[in-house]
Amino acid sequence: MKKDLVRMKTALSQEVITALNEQIKMESRSSAKYLAMASWCGEHGFSNSEDFFMLQAEEERMHMLKIFKYLGDSGAKALSPEVTDIQQEYASLRDIFETSLEQEIAVTHSIHRIVDACRKNRDYTTELFMQWFIREQMEEEFVARRILDLFEMIGEEGQGLYWIDQHIAKVRTEGSPETGASATAAE
Repeated sequence: MKKDLVRMKTALSQEVITALNEQIKMESRSSAKYLAMASWCGEHGFSNSEDFFMLQAEEERMHMLKIFKYLGDSGAKALSPEVTDIQQEYASLRDIFETSLEQEIAVTHSIHRIVDACRKNRDYTTELFMQWFIREQMEEEFVARRILDLFEMIGEEGQGLYWIDQHIAKVRTEGSPETGASATAAE
């Protein structure tokens, strides 16, 4: 009986637990969005972009699971999220990548709110755990911006979209100069 009582206790505040569960939901939703984007790209013949978003979807799922496990290991309850209403259609390849950057910026802001909650609650352990996500978001935003730069440098006319799609794989493996690692190495 005493063992069960010890298991139920956690050092995490309810505010931090709620914020982390919201982040689980956001990461799950991001994964589902990226799967829909991959599907759209595949349907429209952008195979490198399709692969890019398939990897992004898997990466977001891994982020969700990382937080899910952290909560459980900390003695808190992690909630399995319900994900609905995922956009399936996009106006263009550029629209998809602009939406992707908007999503990454929203995730960054959400992670910053978690760190703020950690500081407010003097939860230094969770703040340290979240540092990995801060570095990851620097890289995610960098890659998304570099891809959008391709639309400006190459242009969308004629074979432009073909060449943009060809460069997608290269941008992903370049990663962020701030982190010194590629996007795939961060996993």
